[in-house]
Amino acid sequence: MIMKRFIKWATALLIVLAGLKSNAQTNCTGKVMDAITHEPIARASVQIKHSNKGTITNTNGEFTLSMTDTANDLIISSLGYQPATIQARTQSTLLVNLQSNNNSLQEIVISASRTAQKRSEAPVAIATISKQTMEDTKATRIDQLVNKVSGVNMVNLGNEQHEMSIRQPMTTKSLFLYLEDGIPIRTTGVYNHNALLEMNLPAARQIEIIKGPASSLYGAEAIGGAVNVITQAPPAVFTGQVSAQLTNTGYKRTDVQVGNTFGKFGLIVSGYYADRHNGPVDHSDFHKTGITVRGDYAISDKTKWVNDITYVNYYSDMLGALDSTHFANKDYSTPQTFTYRKVPALRYKSQLFHQWNANSTTQVSFVYRDNSVQQNPSYRVKNAVDPTMAYGEINNSSFNTYMVVAQHQQSFNFLNSKLIAGVTVDNSPSTYIANFINIQRDSRGYYVSYTNTDSVLSKYSVGINNLASYLHYEAELAKGLKVTAALRYDFYHYNFQNALPPSAYTGSPSTKNSFKRFSPKFGATYNYSGVGLYANYSEGFVPPQISDLYVGVKVPFLGSQTFYNYEVGGWFSLLNNKLYADWSWYLLNGTNEIITVKNPDGSTENQNAGKTKHTGIEYGITYRPVNGLSVRFSAANSKHTFGDYVEKGIPYNNNQLAGGPRFIANAEVTYKPVFVKGLRMGAEWQHIGSYYMDNANTKKYGGYDLLNLRAGYTIHAFEVWVNAMNTTNKYYSTFASKSGSTLSYNLGDPREFNVGIGYKFGKR
Repeated sequence: MIMKRFIKWATALLIVLAGLKSNAQTNCTGKVMDAITHEPIARASVQIKHSNKGTITNTNGEFTLSMTDTANDLIISSLGYQPATIQARTQSTLLVNLQSNNNSLQEIVISASRTAQKRSEAPVAIATISKQTMEDTKATRIDQLVNKVSGVNMVNLGNEQHEMSIRQPMTTKSLFLYLEDGIPIRTTGVYNHNALLEMNLPAARQIEIIKGPASSLYGAEAIGGAVNVITQAPPAVFTGQVSAQLTNTGYKRTDVQVGNTFGKFGLIVSGYYADRHNGPVDHSDFHKTGITVRGDYAISDKTKWVNDITYVNYYSDMLGALDSTHFANKDYSTPQTFTYRKVPALRYKSQLFHQWNANSTTQVSFVYRDNSVQQNPSYRVKNAVDPTMAYGEINNSSFNTYMVVAQHQQSFNFLNSKLIAGVTVDNSPSTYIANFINIQRDSRGYYVSYTNTDSVLSKYSVGINNLASYLHYEAELAKGLKVTAALRYDFYHYNFQNALPPSAYTGSPSTKNSFKRFSPKFGATYNYSGVGLYANYSEGFVPPQISDLYVGVKVPFLGSQTFYNYEVGGWFSLLNNKLYADWSWYLLNGTNEIITVKNPDGSTENQNAGKTKHTGIEYGITYRPVNGLSVRFSAANSKHTFGDYVEKGIPYNNNQLAGGPRFIANAEVTYKPVFVKGLRMGAEWQHIGSYYMDNANTKKYGGYDLLNLRAGYTIHAFEVWVNAMNTTNKYYSTFASKSGSTLSYNLGDPREFNVGIGYKFGKR
C-alpha cells in the first residue's frame, strides 16, 4: 500500500514539475544597431508579435526580454528606421540590423533644433547626406557629397581647398558656418574659407546642411548656411574596414576604421592618409593625415560620457589661379614653385549627456581647439620693378579655444511642446605674424626661390571672447501644425594688441571692441497625409573679421553685418513613399555689408555701407519606381544683386554679384539590381550655369557640365569600385574671376579614374 501511494505521489509531482517547466520563462537578449554604421540604437522598441509585452533598448542598444515561447516573433522598430521582424531565441545574443527609412519625411535630423527630430517637423530648408550615400559615392572630397543638395555649390580649389556658395555667390567671405557635432570647428573672427579641409571625412556618419541663416541656434557666420558633420559613434559589436585607392592623376589614399564596445565602453578609430604627386598641374602636390578617436562610456542607462579627439595635418602646394593666356592655351605650367599652405589642427570634445526622465535631458560639452594656418601664399607674391625680383610674405594665423556649451531640453504635455535652452562660453586667444620675403625670378618670370628677411609686416594678438545664450521653443497648436520660436543673444569682445607701431599697413593701435546682437527666428510647419508646408523668418549677423577690423586701418570702427531672411517651402511623399519632393523659396537681404570705400584723398578704407539682395527657389525630387532603382534631381534658380553699393568709387547698384550662377543642378541615377547582389552603378550630372566674373558685370564665364560615372561590386567582405569623374574630360574652371583687366581661372580636374578596393571585417 505504501509503495502504491509513493508511486502515485511521485507521478503527480513529476506532472507538476513538467508543467512548471513548460511555463518557465527564459530570457531573450539582443543588440539593435544601424545596418550601415553598426552604431547601437538606443530606446528602440522590442515587441512580442501579437502581444502587448515588450521592452526598449538601453544606451548600448541592448535588450533583455522574458519569454515563455521562443518560437514567437519579435518586432523591432525605431524612429527613422524600417521595422524588422525576427524570430526570438535564447541560445545566443540576437544581432538586429535596422535599415534607414527611405521615406525622407521620417528622416531624423539634428541640426534644425540641436536635438533629434523628424525632418517633417523642422521649419527650415535642411538636407542630409547619409552614411549609405557616402559608402556609395566613395568621395575623395566633401564637395562631391554636399553638391548633391539643391542650392549648394562647394567650389573645388584643388586638394580639398574650397570656397562655398549657399544662398550666396561663390565667395571666400565669412558667410557660412562649419560645425562638427553642432560645435563650430573654428572661432568667429578668424574665418577661413578652406575650413572644411580640417574635417576627417571617414569619421562622419551623416552630413546635414541648413540653408539660410541659423544664427538663432549656432551664432555668427551662419548666414548663407551651416554644414554640420556628425561623427560616428562606436559600433555595438567589433567591426572595421580598410581600403586603398588611387587615380590616374597622381592621387593615392588609404582609409581605416575599427571599433568595438566592451561592456559599458565603446571605442572607434577612423582615419585616412592621402597624397597627390605629379598631378596634371605643375606645383600641385599635397598630403593630408586625418585621424579621429572617439570613446563612449555608458555611466548608466541615463548617463553617457562621450570623448573624441581629431587631429589633421594638411600640406598643399599653392599654385594659385591660371591667367587667361595659360587657361586659353591649356597650359598647366605655373610660375609658382615654393608657395604652400600648411594646416595642423587639433580638436577635442568631452560631452556629458544625462536623461533625467522621459521629458528632460541635459548635455554639457567642453571643447579645446589648437589650430594654425601657415602660408607662403601665392596671392601675396608681387613683382618688383627689377624683372629678376619679386616680394611676398610668410604668415601664420593661429588660435586656441577653451569653450563650454551647456544645453537642457524639457518636454511638456501642454501642446506637446518642448523648450531647449543653452549657453556658450568661448575664450579663443589668437595670434598673427607675417614676415617679408625677397623672391628671385628667372628669365621666364618664374618665382624660383626666396630669402627670409628681418622685416616683420604684421604681428598682433587678439583675445576673442564670446558669451551666448539661446532659447528654442516648439508647440503643436493642432494636429499636424507645429510652431517654433528661437532667440539667441551673442556678446563678442575683441582685445587687440599690436606688437608693432600702428600704421596704415601694420594695423591699428592696441584697442578693445565689443559686438552684441539678438538673433530671432520664427517658423511653422503643417503636415497632412504625406504633404507638408513650412514658413520661417530668421536673422543672421557677422561681426567683423579680425583682418577687416584691425589690419591695414588706422582706426577700427566697423560694425556687424546683418541679414534678414524670409522663406517658405514644402514637401510631399506619394506612391507609397516611392516619390518624394521638396522645395523652398527665400528672400535674403543683407545690410551693413563690409565694402572698401574710396576716400576723396584717394585712400581706401573698409566701411559698413553695402546692401545686397538674394532670392531664389530650391527644389529636389527623388523617385524610386522599383526596388534598387533611384532617380534624383536637385536644382536651384537664384539671383544675387546689389542694392545700395558703391565700392572704391564705383557704383554697383542693381548689378549682379560676381560668381553667382542663375541656375545650378545636380541629377543622379543609381541602380542596384536585385538579381545581382552587391552590384551598384550610378551616373551623376552636375551643371553650373553662366555667371558674371566681376561686380561691374563686364565679363561672363559660361559655366560647365560634368558627367560622373560610378560602379562598385561587393562580394562577401570585399568591395571593389571604379569611379570615372569628369568622364567626358571637360576642360573647365571651377571659379573664374576678373579684377581690373586681369582674368583668373581655377582649373577643374580633368578626367579622373579612381580605382579602389576595400575589406570589411568583424561581426555584421
